[in-house]
Amino acid sequence: MELYRNEGLLDWAGPILQGALVTLEIALLAYAIGLLLGLLGASARLSHWRPLQATAVGYSTLVRAIPELLLIILLYYAGPQAFNSALDALGWNGSIEISGFVTAVGVLAFVQGAYMTEVFRGSILAIPCGQLEAADAYGFSRWMRFRRIVVPAMLPNALPGMSNLWLILIKDTALVSVIGFEELFFTAQQAAASTRSYFLFYAVAGALYLVMTLGSNVLFGRAERYVRRGQPSA
Repeated sequence: MELYRNEGLLDWAGPILQGALVTLEIALLAYAIGLLLGLLGASARLSHWRPLQATAVGYSTLVRAIPELLLIILLYYAGPQAFNSALDALGWNGSIEISGFVTAVGVLAFVQGAYMTEVFRGSILAIPCGQLEAADAYGFSRWMRFRRIVVPAMLPNALPGMSNLWLILIKDTALVSVIGFEELFFTAQQAAASTRSYFLFYAVAGALYLVMTLGSNVLFGRAERYVRRGQPSA
């Protein structure tokens, strides 16, 4: 019982801040990969090639239907077994282990990509057809049309959805605690269990999540004002 009396917030301040940093690292990496997957998925969904379109529809539909927690558990516990079985079938000797960090980034990025696909698809469809036709008339390459026309016209419509997905992603990093990876929520759990100061440490974790989300809102607000410069305000 003496341990519970002596340990306090100052003793756990370092590990909790480290856990918050790990949470941000997971979120930033997963978000960046999710953006790329979303762009690829949206391009595939808008493609005129039916097999590619069907693949993108299946990806966004299936991933959005399965809970992230289930995907994390499947990849962390069943993933190595499946990979090792595949290697054995190919006659290769070896053992693959998947770390908690890789699991967190991989699953959250995969899920983000599915949601980003729909955000980008809707934003691209909202671009006036005349702008794309004008780019084709001027002889723009596909890459130049994407960079100079599609992205600037898409971002004002896409940023609110992108902001929401980022905030959801920050909170979803807490799901990684089920596999014992030491991000913010898991560290707060350990501190609360060690000191029995449950309200204190869970409140601190909640405050840190709040700081992350409020700071993110400020950054996304500035980004949205920047991409909407020159447009009439509501």
